[in-house]
Amino acid sequence: MNIQKLIIAALTASILPTSLSAQQTFNEMMYSKEKTMFVLNAPTAAKSSVTIRLYKDGQKGKAYKTLKMKKMGDERWGATVKGDLKGKFYTFDIGKGETPGTFAKAVGVNGNRGAIVDLYDTDPVGWDKDVRPAIQSPADLVIYELHVRDFSVSPTSGLKYQGKYLALTEPKAIEYLKNLGINAIHFQPVFDYASVDETQLNKPQFNWGYDPKNYNVPEGSYSTDPYAPGTRIKEFKEMVMALHKAGIRVIFDAVYNHTFDINGSNFQRTYPDYYYRKTKEGKYSDGSGCGNETASEKPLMRQFMLESVKYWIDEFHIDGFRFDLMGVHDIETMQAIREMVNRIDPSIYIYGEGWSAGSCAYPTEKLAMKANTHQLNGIGAFSDDMRDALRGPFSDDHKGALLAGLPGEEESLKFGIVGGIAHPQVDMTKVNYDKKPWTNNPTEQISYVSCHDDMCLVDRLKASIPSLTDKKISEEMRTAELLRIDQLAQTCVFTSQGVPFILAGEEMLRDKKGVHNSFNSPDSINQFTWTNLQKYPQAFTFYKNLIQLRKNHPAFRLSTGDKVRQHLEFLPSQDANGNKQTCLVGFQLKSLEGIDAWKHIVVIYNFNKQAKKMLIPEGNYTVACCNGVINEEGLGFISGKEVEVAPQSALILYQK
Repeated sequence: MNIQKLIIAALTASILPTSLSAQQTFNEMMYSKEKTMFVLNAPTAAKSSVTIRLYKDGQKGKAYKTLKMKKMGDERWGATVKGDLKGKFYTFDIGKGETPGTFAKAVGVNGNRGAIVDLYDTDPVGWDKDVRPAIQSPADLVIYELHVRDFSVSPTSGLKYQGKYLALTEPKAIEYLKNLGINAIHFQPVFDYASVDETQLNKPQFNWGYDPKNYNVPEGSYSTDPYAPGTRIKEFKEMVMALHKAGIRVIFDAVYNHTFDINGSNFQRTYPDYYYRKTKEGKYSDGSGCGNETASEKPLMRQFMLESVKYWIDEFHIDGFRFDLMGVHDIETMQAIREMVNRIDPSIYIYGEGWSAGSCAYPTEKLAMKANTHQLNGIGAFSDDMRDALRGPFSDDHKGALLAGLPGEEESLKFGIVGGIAHPQVDMTKVNYDKKPWTNNPTEQISYVSCHDDMCLVDRLKASIPSLTDKKISEEMRTAELLRIDQLAQTCVFTSQGVPFILAGEEMLRDKKGVHNSFNSPDSINQFTWTNLQKYPQAFTFYKNLIQLRKNHPAFRLSTGDKVRQHLEFLPSQDANGNKQTCLVGFQLKSLEGIDAWKHIVVIYNFNKQAKKMLIPEGNYTVACCNGVINEEGLGFISGKEVEVAPQSALILYQK
């Protein structure tokens, strides 16, 4: 038994908030060679009893041993089985159906039975020396949202472990990610989810994985052997270690807001109706849009979330958490998670979707909505203000915005550029969704234009900009325009304050055949088409150089609201004749001595299909970005107080 892991478990109570009793921890299976102890929190079982069943197989056969658990106080039940049970399986039953419990750490195929393992056996060689890549500020992150299967499942990937965790350990994959320059991967769900049958992996199956079953076990379909409980754990750790060695952090998609179903869930079978919210009419509330919503404000659910987050940090060395539908969770729970994680490592970044998918059975003012981000003590939220200012509204895939050359969202983009803070030059009455600033500092804003939800960027652009699909225009011209607009979109993201975020594959002009919601579409829709790298080499080069530009210049990564207000100033959208212009947004980063090697930076985005002239502070400038090309050494020089910006492109100038 790993003594270090025992010590970590013993210290859990000192990390968790003291307001929560140590009696509420979820240690459901504790293995040693001499004996295995089982503990279950099942308060309502006091009216009956709790049975534990032991199995030799993770899926088939009858229990070879059944025993009653004994009460341990009012809420907990315990049992100890002598002998070495490694390799065996177990379930609990309080009369609502068998379950591996709420906090299983290893399971058999499809996650219906808990597995008895020694977690020390799942540590790859060198795991004890694995180190979290360092960052100075969340603004230093470049987050790359990735689905394990999407990345490698295509034969065009050239990878051996197609669709598996181990693909992300292969030198070809690691070198690709390092060359691109990203330093954090937000993995779409990698916990054990219910919507893929792990016994039928020879048949085509796909799901994003937002269907939680066992929150604290890696998903088996991404392992080379879902029948072997330790394999998925070890291979997940091998992936994390390989990414860490490459300087890439790993972010866990935390989907605590709902379960795959209610009656079959481990929560319901352990403590019926406790973990879910109900409406005043007694119906299950559905703020998740998935048929149920969990009740984070209840002590045991809050404790579960805290211990689960800590477990992924301790056992799997996770470096960050993205909370799915964070607006379903209460503010107090999210504050407690941030406080706990700060005591472990304050550099572990936490962010989430600042909305729900429906009405929650809990007061909105107490929920971790985007508007309440300023109360979350450093937890970030996605900026749909910025996203939709660029691409168009969530409600209509065919309606464009600035990227389509349509005026009206300039102020919303400016709000995104400053990182969602209060800024004297941003008129909040003209911002699309928010009438008040919602961040204290720009590091609390996720700056983005696309993610797994909705259409990917290429599909959205084609759906909302008619010229990109007009067959009367040559394919060459359509592709050239697509590249210009795509590059302009991401330039807005990476030269804005906040934490930049891109959907994996955008750098190779990935598309999903126009599918809006590809959560269960086949591989033919979701997989990377690696031949795009040869088809659109300029796209990858631009993304790589754009990421490096941001990394090289701290002026784009200011960490506080005060610094942004001090150094970032918007320029009037007018030419030398005083003519005001739409679809043109410019700003300067000034007085940068001691902050950046460039003492003065000018950035202008032109969303028009025509070149536009714009006033800038008079001076001599070096051109770093122009016409879809980035070269920090210089593409030329400009003097004067007016510049012309090419159509559908960004212009970046600097003075040393």
